Amino acid sequence: MGMLYFPSVMKSQQLLLLLLLCPVLLLARQKPGAAIPWTTYEAENMRTSGQVLGPQYGPYRVETESSGQRCVQLKGKGQYVEFTALANANALVVRYSLPDAGKGGGLKSTFGIYRNGQLVKDCHVTSRYCYLYGKYPFSNDPDSGKVRNFYDELRLRDVAVRKGDIVRIALDCKAGDITRCIIDMADLEQVAPALAMPVNALSLADFSDGGTDYTDAMRKCIAAAASGGKTVWLPVGTYKITGDIVVPSGVIIQGAGMWYSVLEGDENAYASANKRVRIKGTGSNIHLADFAITGKLNYRNDSETNDGIFGTYGTGSTISRLWIEHTKVGMWIENSEGLVVEGCRLRNTIADGINFCVGMRGCVMRNCTARGGGDDCFAIWPAPFRKQEYVPGHNVIENCTGQLVFLANGAAIYGGDSNTVRNCIFTDITPGCGVLISNTFPTSRKGSDNNFTGTTLVEDCELRTCGGFDHEWNWRAALEICVDKRDISGLVIRDVEMENSLSNGINVRARNAGDKIGSLQNTLLERVKVAKVGLGMRNAYGLFVNDGAHGSLMVRACELGVIKNDAGTFTLQ
Repeated sequence: MGMLYFPSVMKSQQLLLLLLLCPVLLLARQKPGAAIPWTTYEAENMRTSGQVLGPQYGPYRVETESSGQRCVQLKGKGQYVEFTALANANALVVRYSLPDAGKGGGLKSTFGIYRNGQLVKDCHVTSRYCYLYGKYPFSNDPDSGKVRNFYDELRLRDVAVRKGDIVRIALDCKAGDITRCIIDMADLEQVAPALAMPVNALSLADFSDGGTDYTDAMRKCIAAAASGGKTVWLPVGTYKITGDIVVPSGVIIQGAGMWYSVLEGDENAYASANKRVRIKGTGSNIHLADFAITGKLNYRNDSETNDGIFGTYGTGSTISRLWIEHTKVGMWIENSEGLVVEGCRLRNTIADGINFCVGMRGCVMRNCTARGGGDDCFAIWPAPFRKQEYVPGHNVIENCTGQLVFLANGAAIYGGDSNTVRNCIFTDITPGCGVLISNTFPTSRKGSDNNFTGTTLVEDCELRTCGGFDHEWNWRAALEICVDKRDISGLVIRDVEMENSLSNGINVRARNAGDKIGSLQNTLLERVKVAKVGLGMRNAYGLFVNDGAHGSLMVRACELGVIKNDAGTFTLQ
């Protein structure tokens, strides 16, 4: 007998099933943050012979810069932290802090990595790339006080760990080593095997002259690939780079993986700004993928050209699965349309993780993580420094995770047309905001004005333990709207959750100067929730409007807690 078919019943059942599944599908789709392939183990939750420090929430403290504002201090050879692995892994990252030398410049020590009581490897660590002092843009002189940037990270591949193994990180001091350190956390990750060389590719190794510096080899390989329509292949290995690598239109640079192919700076040459690892885009249809950049920068000078990834990427370009650390910025991109930056990790940069700057239109940062940086994790700033090739706007920061900066914010939008931050999570942003909307920085040039237009959107984000002390702005909120002498209009903030803010949950902050008075207009808070504020600041509020603010804010279906409006020229609707 054939199956009886009742189309109306089947359609009804399918519709019912779809309706039942919709909330589940919606939740899965809207989960904020990047896809994290590692498991983090917090030091304060590990077994230890050391001392747990924190929590502390004030500025210039190692605890405040720590994840969850807690960490473990080890004193003396043999002291340790250890934990039980929850899954198989073959790569380890340890976030640590060593003391600085009395006159700056860092100290060194040795970590022993143990598995089930057996030494796997001794690892040399240093605080050379930590510690900045004094006022922005800071110095390396401890006498300047106001210390920040306590932490660096150890990255280790080929550490075979099985689920249930005991992993120990011990202070195995050698002759001349400092005998104190602080451990914040450790990450374990199962890294996939190295990628194979693609067809129609030229290997960097084939252009080497046998020396240790691969700068000329890289340039020759790119030139040959560009003329022959081939891919530049970076095999497994570490390659010293001591100068600009200029990438023209149509070039693909492909590595074996962010854990395997590394372009590394020369510590002895890095003080010279033109001898750093700098990948400079100069065209369209450029594709960078699956390698790491390890710089050697330990100071900030904003008059020097950025190292890391910079330049222009025209149309049709992608930057995928790069690991960038110890550079001034991870990426500072200009004059690009439709650029997609995806799956990248920005670690321990002196300044921004990724900044979409001059002339960026329809570009996306997606599924990226930033940790331990010295400025905004992810920023959109339509700056006026040079001619813009595209009208800036419609850029997106989505499904990104930002953590543990030592200056500035998780995500920041400083102007432009209809930019968006969505499905992101920002945690432990203790010197600034989880999300900042501000027109503090210049956006106008020769008659063009890139101040906020259209609809600027912040949606489906989580801000956990954000809103800390900014050395120039005092206490920032977890989410802040900074109306700085110019209007901000067309802002929508919806489905955002804030928890454990160090100061206020939300600030509307105005900074006026004479007749330069900005107004907040056509702005909506919708389904925004603030829970627990004031971890570091007394008399904190869920929403605070400072004296001198002008304009209005519409509030719909929000849970904000205590609201305080100190401005007679500002209304909440």
